[in-house]
Amino acid sequence: MKPYHIRSISEFHNVFNLPKPEHPLISVVDYAVLIEAKAHSEINATIADYYSISMKRGLSEKMRYGQQDYDFDEGIMYFLAPGQLLQTNPVRNPDLKPSGWILLIHPDFLWNTSLAKQIRQYEFFDYSVNEALFLSEKEETTINGIIQNIRQEYHTNIDKFSQHIIISQIETLLNYSERFYQRQFITRQITNHNLLNRLEEVLDAYFGNQDLLSKGQPTVQYISGQLNLSPAYLRSMLKLLTGKNTQQHIHDKLIEKAKEKLSTTDLSVSEIAYELGFEHSQSFSKLFKTKTDMSPSGFRQAFN
Repeated sequence: MKPYHIRSISEFHNVFNLPKPEHPLISVVDYAVLIEAKAHSEINATIADYYSISMKRGLSEKMRYGQQDYDFDEGIMYFLAPGQLLQTNPVRNPDLKPSGWILLIHPDFLWNTSLAKQIRQYEFFDYSVNEALFLSEKEETTINGIIQNIRQEYHTNIDKFSQHIIISQIETLLNYSERFYQRQFITRQITNHNLLNRLEEVLDAYFGNQDLLSKGQPTVQYISGQLNLSPAYLRSMLKLLTGKNTQQHIHDKLIEKAKEKLSTTDLSVSEIAYELGFEHSQSFSKLFKTKTDMSPSGFRQAFN
């Protein structure tokens, strides 16, 4: 089914039969109320023209956030920028008690504020194909307090100070979220180490292919796609775990394969370069020397 395109916050409220928003450019929607409203809607996939920040617990719908599904009872947050796809499907479980909220922010609300450009610098808005943010109880309490401040501000009489106060609260929310994402990179060690193993497998499979000359070098986009992660999220995790970005890991694997061929075959440097997907052997030799402080032929001589 084609995703439903929601162009405004007012349209979101109207589509799901919610009361009209008190402000046309920002709204906090109760997740339990939305689930009740969605029970009478056939819309399961949406693309919106606004930012969406959500905290959900006791999901009564299986949520497809990028390439992963979520249907558990932990408190989770996820972040959507305008134009990203969200898919949901009802989960029939009477024991589930959904709770949480969804903060909707239209880009026009950010106009002429510090967040107008800064908001896209928060990389988790690009995490459209990765895992969500898992919150501890203490972290959830912190985030909920900020949302309560935002809700209270736009429920009162809107005046010339309202926008700046809400913007400052949103900035605080995003900064805490960034801190919690960094904590998640560290605490989810099993997932992270599995990722390193999967990265190794993807690179081995790619460089083990005999058709590298026509395929060329693996790109960061290809590798992240194979791992079902966004390039930004993969880069962040690898930098934290290994101190290297994705491109550096690609180059390390390439040099490893080059050393293997230089030490175990009689192929010329040019032939090895072509087998590793280089159009020009000079590019291969330059990269090899940069990484090892030796030329390919120098390495072969020293090894022998």
